[in-house]
Amino acid sequence: MAVKIKLKRLGKIRSPHYRIVVADARTRRDGRAIEEIGVYHPMRNPSHIEVDSERAQYWLGVGAQPTEPVLAIFKKTGDWQKFKGQPAPEPLKTPEPKADKRALFEAAAKEAGGDSSKGEAITQKAKKADKKADEAAAASSEG
Repeated sequence: MAVKIKLKRLGKIRSPHYRIVVADARTRRDGRAIEEIGVYHPMRNPSHIEVDSERAQYWLGVGAQPTEPVLAIFKKTGDWQKFKGQPAPEPLKTPEPKADKRALFEAAAKEAGGDSSKGEAITQKAKKADKKADEAAAASSEG
């Protein structure tokens, strides 16, 4: 039985996600797989690639043939070089950590000169409550 390491497509139209699977060469693209050894999300920036290196090495060692896209992924992660005994490539890019929104808000509030002791945003509910309190005070002073 010929075994291939290939991509199994998931996701919606124009939003593909792939699983790296080991399957019989005769099965359909999204058909039954023997084992899932990784994931690939090409739409993220940079692309998200996760491969179980130990299992990939095992399947390559027993003769499973990677398809061209999987071979390219293995070369990026360094699994192909490890299998062939070559030096490892440079590490994968990782996304930059996102800034904390609360810290950004508090910094902007301090710059604007707003006196918020707790650094909390004024919500629509709080604005309405303040407006009602002002109307009540005006009504009591008139009457």
